[in-house]
Amino acid sequence: LRNWLKNGWLVEHHPTKQEIADLLAIVERDLKTANIEGQDTYWQFAMAYNGALQAATAALAASGYRADRESHHHRVIESLALTIGAEPDLVRVFDTFRKKRNIGTYHRVGSVSAKEATEMLNLARDLGKKVIQWLQSNHPDLLP
Repeated sequence: LRNWLKNGWLVEHHPTKQEIADLLAIVERDLKTANIEGQDTYWQFAMAYNGALQAATAALAASGYRADRESHHHRVIESLALTIGAEPDLVRVFDTFRKKRNIGTYHRVGSVSAKEATEMLNLARDLGKKVIQWLQSNHPDLLP
């Protein structure tokens, strides 16, 4: 992460307990919303994606950094390998879903399948749990 800071991809950040609590509350809200039956597949996918992104943001903040605006989502997702020690497959799949979200948000309706929405929701749930466990082990002072 220090090399990323030198490259200008991150900025130093001093997290607060309230900030981490707020990010984790967003994760919980978005996972709950993504799990509502009968909603649009893309909306379910996007809510789960945002929940996962906020979990990753909490881990990066707890590590003392914030992603720069350029390639923000990509950096936050990639940082998971360096913050919580996420498996390369989790990071790869999450980044693939980042690209899917971009297409669905800005370019084309119907680009997300129900299967992908479910996979994103499962990834978000798993990541949320991993980040909380990591915070408990590494930064318990930042937990509410």
